[in-house]
Amino acid sequence: MPAPRVALASLGCKVNQNELEAIKHLFREAGYQVVPFPEAADVYVVHTCTVTHISDRKSRQLIRRAIRANPGAVVAVTGCYAQVAPGDILSIPGVDLVVGTRDRHRLVELVARAREAAAPLNYVRPHEKGEAFEELPLVEVSRARAFLKIQEGCQEFCTYCIVPYARGPLRSREPDLILAEVRRLVTAGYLEVVLTGVHTGAYGRDLPGNMNLAALLQRLVQVPGLRRLRISSIDPLDFTPELRAVLTGEEVICPHFHIPLQSGADTILDRMGRRYTGQDYLELIADLRTGRPGAAFTSDVMVGFPGETEAMFQQTVAVVKAAALAGIHVFPYSPRQGTPAATLPEQVAAEVKKDREKRLLQIGRHLSRQYARSFLGQVLEVLVEGPLPGYPGYQEGLTGNYLRVAFPASADLTGQLLPVRLQELRGSLIWGKTEKDVRGRQENGSGGRN
Repeated sequence: MPAPRVALASLGCKVNQNELEAIKHLFREAGYQVVPFPEAADVYVVHTCTVTHISDRKSRQLIRRAIRANPGAVVAVTGCYAQVAPGDILSIPGVDLVVGTRDRHRLVELVARAREAAAPLNYVRPHEKGEAFEELPLVEVSRARAFLKIQEGCQEFCTYCIVPYARGPLRSREPDLILAEVRRLVTAGYLEVVLTGVHTGAYGRDLPGNMNLAALLQRLVQVPGLRRLRISSIDPLDFTPELRAVLTGEEVICPHFHIPLQSGADTILDRMGRRYTGQDYLELIADLRTGRPGAAFTSDVMVGFPGETEAMFQQTVAVVKAAALAGIHVFPYSPRQGTPAATLPEQVAAEVKKDREKRLLQIGRHLSRQYARSFLGQVLEVLVEGPLPGYPGYQEGLTGNYLRVAFPASADLTGQLLPVRLQELRGSLIWGKTEKDVRGRQENGSGGRN
């Protein structure tokens, strides 16, 4: 008999994308053939997002697309939207199984049960304090860098955010397991490891002893052969003196820090439940920049939170500019049912949110180009991700401070660290040429991933 076919799709954050790769691995291990979504398949898995109402809508569209692709297939829905609104998903004719953000490791087994069931199955379980970190297989997502999830859940309960309800309380992975995984990845040839999580800066708070993110990083930077360690995102209040010291003092840690701002207006930050001010944010950036000159600082910013006036929006603009951010992700506020902000008065009109989003994105693009231009003429190490699409004979990759660089190369150098002189900025891409660096090539060896 031919192997059963499974097609999978995901929406949302990098954590979701990485979890989907782990789910693919589970099905492969069970003998399934993974095919592109939405090709004809026996099973469809949709990993959903619920961070905005648009995410909900896109999740429903993706589910219906799977059902149309093969009405006789098993359609399984998992992820954040499934966790907070299983009833909405079960009401879609053709859905066979709903699993939230727990029990993803059981998906193959639960799909088999759904195939034999007479009615759709709901396996969504509420999150509980003290529940264990769910171990999912670590698989290759990129030939250049490895993504390692170290933490799950959040209990900050910002007034606009549905994530604590969708992901549950803090659960940290055991540090010894993380250390072993990093060693294994380095042995496999990876030169960069990216640490991810839902609230990464809160790592260790649920573990016994004095374990925290700073202590974990101190252990990881000592792994022989690890050239780069990157942290996906850290909230402003998570920067303890110990964490600041390790981030600025260890060269293995990439000089790129993603620190969500959300708003530069103190009134709005207070309404959001964010316990810092715009000035606190600027002082944090200045302190880190002193310790890591040239580091890139990127951020998430929300516009149109209830009660945000034009003057408050301009306060956000002022903080973004004063911080000289290297890049920003801009999100218009989206009311999420069950969160306190959804019932606040002074909801901002959709057209106003759209206008503010457009203006802030334009400022962000200007700041990104300004930051990138400051490195033209310099030689930086680039971790090669592979051939540049549409440009035969060119490779592309990322510097430690997250600049995307393209350069001519006659061979596939994926996974190698190469010195590249940055020459010209076109759009969001820097063009350069490789520099001869005997020491670097001796250290890199074959580059590992080739």
